[in-house]
Amino acid sequence: MATKEVKLPDIGEGVTEGEIVKWLVKVGDSVSADQPVAEVMTDKATVEVPSPVAGVVKELKAKEGDVVPIETTLLLLDASGAGAAVAKPAATVLSKATPSSPSKPASAMSATPKTAPAAAPQFAARGNGGGLDVYPPTAESRVLATPATRRLAREMSVDINLLQGTGLAGRVTREDVTKSKSGSGAVAAGSPSWAPMMPSVPRHAYVSTQANAEERVPLRGIRRKIAEQMQLTKQIVPHFTIMDEANVSELVRLRAQAKQAAEKLGIKVTYLPFVMKALISTLRNFPMLNASIDDQAGEIVYKKYYNIGFAADTPNGLLVPVIKNADQKTVLEISREIVELANKARDGKISVEEMKGATITITNIGSVGGSYATPIINHPEVAIIGMYKVDWKPVYKDGTFVPTQVMNFSATCDHRLIDGAVAANFLKAFLKRIENVGELVLDMV
Repeated sequence: MATKEVKLPDIGEGVTEGEIVKWLVKVGDSVSADQPVAEVMTDKATVEVPSPVAGVVKELKAKEGDVVPIETTLLLLDASGAGAAVAKPAATVLSKATPSSPSKPASAMSATPKTAPAAAPQFAARGNGGGLDVYPPTAESRVLATPATRRLAREMSVDINLLQGTGLAGRVTREDVTKSKSGSGAVAAGSPSWAPMMPSVPRHAYVSTQANAEERVPLRGIRRKIAEQMQLTKQIVPHFTIMDEANVSELVRLRAQAKQAAEKLGIKVTYLPFVMKALISTLRNFPMLNASIDDQAGEIVYKKYYNIGFAADTPNGLLVPVIKNADQKTVLEISREIVELANKARDGKISVEEMKGATITITNIGSVGGSYATPIINHPEVAIIGMYKVDWKPVYKDGTFVPTQVMNFSATCDHRLIDGAVAANFLKAFLKRIENVGELVLDMV
């Protein structure tokens, strides 16, 4: 009997682990070479892992929801008499999981197992043998640390999950690892495995007296990645939000005119591309909002380009497609791209390339209702703009109340880089452009 292992391939882009979202086969199934056997989510994208050979599934080595390192055996195949040529496993990108910054597009993403070096660290098994469990559990790590520091922790058999980082923004350093090994380092125990940065919560806090009227489902897939990203951002970034309203009567009229003309071209025009144009014009005078902080290097990175992310509500969770070089595109071009990207996101067909590189994000909560909110910044960006529903309001002007269409806006900022006065002046300048959107018409045609 020829037994073949199907492993989680090295997808590249710094990916060290993946979560098994869904098995596409079961024990006893016959599979062909290159047939997808599992959907795996990394912090870059959701991918399908194919079988390198044909055979019959003998054993699944992990459960749905398990997070495993690359090169881990996912399943065993009986390849006796299959006569199939070994194919290089190529992970096929399905959709983006969370906002990240890989260096090459999903269409080029492939994975070929690498031969483990002779000096590779050995992992000791623990637990009762059910599923896949390794020590140190680096696959479950959500602490901030460089790949070199994580490698050092593995080689020293140190559980990096339990270390209290002393670096910038709580980052675990090499010194933290070595001190921990010598017994002088501090650890923070008791955190849930999927989110070690959470404060310790007693188990009884999760126990209900009406458990029979509750339903528990695994926190996995995109929802799990969103939870991790939001928690990471709140852990690192000191948020504050400033809000105000704008008279959007001119914006409503301009959009109505553009909508009529665009429909003849088969293009749907919303308020969002106009808001993007007003935002870009304002960012030129407030470059600190179009920036990021490199926590590891201790540097502010000012972006000389304008890639605008926009929040898209999908059946699988909130995703953030990006309009690249939005300052170089017209309102109609941006409108067409928004629709295309939003449709791809909802269909689960959006690529990594289309989800990376945003310099600032806009969330349009008004499209589903709501007057105000306090959005969470999409780290490592330093600001997120919220736009809300258009409403009528009596505005006192020239001795009388005039029915006026207004829209509320918010700017949530990273207080490490943006002061309150800067945010207030930014929002004031931004709303002035919104209220006089016709003055930007040369950038919009």
